[in-house]
Amino acid sequence: NRADLGLMRGMKGPGLRPTRLPLIPGIDMAGEIDALGDGVPAAQWALGQRVVAYPGVYCGSCGACRSGEESMCERYEILGEERDGGLAEYAVLPASNLERIPEGVAWTKAAALPVAFGTAWRMLITAAEARPGGTLLVVGIGSGVSTALVGLARRFGIRVLATTRSSAKAALAQSIGVDAVQVGYETPFDAWVMEQTGGVGVDVVADSVGAATWRMSIRSLKRGGSMVICGASSGDDPSFSIRELYQNHRRILGAPLGNRRDFRDAVQTVFREGIEPVIDSVTPLSEVRSAFERLSRGEQFGKLVVDIS
Repeated sequence: NRADLGLMRGMKGPGLRPTRLPLIPGIDMAGEIDALGDGVPAAQWALGQRVVAYPGVYCGSCGACRSGEESMCERYEILGEERDGGLAEYAVLPASNLERIPEGVAWTKAAALPVAFGTAWRMLITAAEARPGGTLLVVGIGSGVSTALVGLARRFGIRVLATTRSSAKAALAQSIGVDAVQVGYETPFDAWVMEQTGGVGVDVVADSVGAATWRMSIRSLKRGGSMVICGASSGDDPSFSIRELYQNHRRILGAPLGNRRDFRDAVQTVFREGIEPVIDSVTPLSEVRSAFERLSRGEQFGKLVVDIS
């Protein structure tokens, strides 16, 4: 995940939690139960079970947790950011974070799910309340979250538009079901979106690029549309017209990693419906540096999976 790069680069600033080093990175993880801690019900979990992990650790007792919004917990921590993560042979985490992996589901598929599909579900289904027959614009297609958004949108009958700087990524986007792609940002993509939608705009824009694209993203929305955001790779200080926002009843919604229910709904939908996450490559742990270098250059399309074995 790009969050792993932020950890390695020592990113600091508003909205970023302080990092405590040393730390094992790796927010996504799937694995086999090797040991059960005291109090873990043996009737529910057993040695050798294949599981995938919700990445957030929460207290379970604060107001946010009691209302089912664990990712808003007062003491929320993320595996691989504030607690040791999954880039190791063993990981320790609460049993309440686990979901079973059904028989026949590959390890690589399960490992590609947590952050990408948990966040995509939060953005598209929970926050934006997207509906069948609607339209979605994905700004900067290629990340794990953006490709997960395409997989969910296709499952729910939502038309998908996307932007990218790369002709190669445009072709890959169309191969996974994106209906139309604009390559490059020399021409403002909001004008292209209006052409694609008959001058109406899209119901939802998913923008993790940030400052460089916010103005165009907001202008791509229909009246009453929603922009959902989970990142700001180009910067977090955008310039846009407040009047263009409120006069058109548009909304900006922060939608980082979802709550526990979002995660369960996302992974169970993927397992039940046979949705395939887009996997860029699988790398052995011994060569993990090359995977991070590929990610830092923005060359990936989909998830980079690390094989511990």
